[in-house]
Amino acid sequence: MTSDSKIFVGLRPTRKKPDPHRGPKGPKCQWDGCDEEGTHRAPVGADAEGLYLLFCPRHVSEYSKGYNFVTKLSDPLTARYQREAASGSRPTWGTRIDQASEIPLPSSVRSGTAKAINSRKNTAQSQAARAAFQLRKLKVLEAKAFERLGLSPDATPDEIKSRYKQLLKMHHPDANDGDRKSEDSLRATIDAHKILKLNGFC
Repeated sequence: MTSDSKIFVGLRPTRKKPDPHRGPKGPKCQWDGCDEEGTHRAPVGADAEGLYLLFCPRHVSEYSKGYNFVTKLSDPLTARYQREAASGSRPTWGTRIDQASEIPLPSSVRSGTAKAINSRKNTAQSQAARAAFQLRKLKVLEAKAFERLGLSPDATPDEIKSRYKQLLKMHHPDANDGDRKSEDSLRATIDAHKILKLNGFC
């Protein structure tokens, strides 16, 4: 088979040869005098947090060697790039972060785990909700239930439970030789505890 055969007549190579004179596709390296493509990001630092410069692989390593987050502590050449970027005389990419969007809780400084921070927030919210709940005016059945147990409306859940157990033992039919009055008192005590439990007091 020869190259001028019918099979090869309509075929042409689809691969384009790379153009040696073609310039960089993306942004240019920001190092002075470099014409390569800036493919690597380098942070500006504390003066312009959130912004970054673009360098080629060779110059980003050079920038990183002298880099420090605080501009004053950086290598003189790297510090010059940082100062120029922070002042706006050198173009940068990214979004400047001026301050934190949410003020952290004082106790969240000690622990960086999200689980610990969230548990502290949830605890504070539940305590505030419980305090607000206890400040509301008691309903008639709730007031009667507290009265039946012989407790004040600001009693804690532990006080309610211990008083309930005490009254159960006191009014149990076995402790009172099957007296019907004690059965009625026992039933009233159980009902009072149910009301308080359903309304979140214990």
